[in-house]
Amino acid sequence: MPVIECDVAAARERLVEAGVDVQEGNTEHERWRASHGGATAVAYDGKVVIQGDSPAVIQGLLREDGGRAHVYFDGAARGNPGPAAVGYVIVTGDGIAAEGGERIGRATNNQAEYQALITALEVARDHGFDTVEVRGDSELIVKQVRGEYDANDPQLREHRVTVRELLAGFDDWSLSHVPREINDRADDLANEALDDD
Repeated sequence: MPVIECDVAAARERLVEAGVDVQEGNTEHERWRASHGGATAVAYDGKVVIQGDSPAVIQGLLREDGGRAHVYFDGAARGNPGPAAVGYVIVTGDGIAAEGGERIGRATNNQAEYQALITALEVARDHGFDTVEVRGDSELIVKQVRGEYDANDPQLREHRVTVRELLAGFDDWSLSHVPREINDRADDLANEALDDD
C-alpha cells in the first residue's frame, strides 16, 4: 500500500486537472478520496494512502516531480490494410503504471504502429511523466521518428509530425528499437484487442 507524503491540496488539484472525480472523505480524518485506474487514493494530513490492485496509475497522477517511465508500443493489422489495433504498456520502478489495447479501425501495419506510439505517448503525458524511454519492435517507425529514414507516405509523415510534437512535450526522451520478445506485452494487448469481437 503506497503512501505518498505531499501537499494534499496540490495533489487534489493534480487529480482534478487529470479529470479524476475527487470526493469528500468518509471520516473526519480523511481530507478527500478518489478512485481511478483500479485504485483508491485517500488523503489525510500531509499524506495520501493508495489502496487497490493497480496503485501505479493513480500514483503516477499524484507524483509531483513527473518521474520517468519506460513506454512500450505495438500496432497490429490483419491484412495490409485490414482490421487494426494498438497496444501499449507504461512501466515505472513501481510496476505497470498503465496498459491497454484498442481497435483503431482499418489501417496498414505501419499506420497501426504509429497510432500505437501516439496513444502510448498521450497516456504517458496524461500521467504526468516528464521523461520517457520509448521502445518498439518496428525498426521502420523508430528510424523514421529519429530521422534516420524518410517517410514517403503522406499519412506516415503526418503521424511522424504528431509523434515528434508529443515527444517535444517531455523534458527528456529516447526512442529505441527492441526485439519483439522484449515488446511482447504490448504485442499481446494489440492482438487481444483484434481478437475481441
